[in-house]
Amino acid sequence: MMKHEGGGLQRVFADLHLHIGRTERGEPVKISGSRDLTFRNIAHEAAVRKGIQLLGVIDCHSPGVQRDIEALLESGEMTEISGGGIRYRDTTILLGAEIEVRDAGYGTAHHLVFMPDFVAMKSLTAWMSEHMKNVQLSSQRLYVPSRVLQEEVKMRGGLFIPAHIFTPHKSLFGSCSDHLSDTLDPALIDAVELGLSADSEMAGYIPDLDDYPFLTNSDAHSLAKIGREYNELLLGEPSFSELKLALEGAEGRRIMTNYGLNPVLGKYHRTYCVNCGSLVEERLDAERCLQCGSMKQVRGVFDRILELAEMAGREQPYVPAGRPRYVYQVPLEFIPGLGKVKLGKLLEAFGTEMAIIHDVPEATIAAIAGEPAAAIIASARRGTLQLEAGGGGRYGKVSAGQ
Repeated sequence: MMKHEGGGLQRVFADLHLHIGRTERGEPVKISGSRDLTFRNIAHEAAVRKGIQLLGVIDCHSPGVQRDIEALLESGEMTEISGGGIRYRDTTILLGAEIEVRDAGYGTAHHLVFMPDFVAMKSLTAWMSEHMKNVQLSSQRLYVPSRVLQEEVKMRGGLFIPAHIFTPHKSLFGSCSDHLSDTLDPALIDAVELGLSADSEMAGYIPDLDDYPFLTNSDAHSLAKIGREYNELLLGEPSFSELKLALEGAEGRRIMTNYGLNPVLGKYHRTYCVNCGSLVEERLDAERCLQCGSMKQVRGVFDRILELAEMAGREQPYVPAGRPRYVYQVPLEFIPGLGKVKLGKLLEAFGTEMAIIHDVPEATIAAIAGEPAAAIIASARRGTLQLEAGGGGRYGKVSAGQ
């Protein structure tokens, strides 16, 4: 469902971090991804069931995935559009890659890159294959400095976006460095991805991020997870060139809203003990777990951000004028009492998950799925859900007692 906002621009929902699990031949791409996550299945799920018009598939550097794309283009099932991207029905897929880099003297970080067209993506693959052990697989280590990667991406007209920047594993601030400029050229960054355990206000504690657009994406490892976080954009059409304008805030294009999990629901929101799994919500300076005495603790996103804020001397989050609003949106799979049968009936009646989440009146949902599920969806729209904190690799929970 697209809403036109005047001036030839339209509302576009975008999820720009989706993994490929397998190729059509069954070759692994993202080892931890579902086998159902093929290029074709992602496009169909997003277009028909989710209602998401702009996708970022970040394993398109894989030669096996490129072979699948070429077959879909040759058959006419999909087409490459002039604005950049692969069109399937009313949905456009952007060609991206998630790349792991470890600069000398720093930790490991993942970065997202998007190419303007298929030719540019294949060119990037050819270059990466000279500096990567297995270019077929997802999120592999690239043995060059991060700034060199940035330059190669920009040379091909691409976009560069640090991924899930606060997660404790393989991210810019979670495991790599204390400052953005330690490993990256600030001028060659187009946006940053917040990740499931952070929101705009939390990121506002970090001065390094004041001038960058924020994106919220699903990092989906299964079809069901597509759209668990997403962005509402104002674009002329869903395409690479229009996304670039939106990140620049140019020609009326812009990010209108970031929709994401309340950080409390994220798997890494609070510090936890690897040994016993208990959350550490008090005495974060303790070297040992207060429950079992283990020294194996993983710093949660919330606690890491407070640590960085203290280093920077920032006591309150900074929200620059024009920063898009951040709305806590709970995916339908998180809603207690809304099982596959009821969800199927809602989709049959209203078309897509985006329509149910954003546009269908509460009373209309209640008539099909029951009042309890409808009340929780309405509460999610208002941002008044009761939540239980996540951590230790476990998601938080939505309380059924709203």
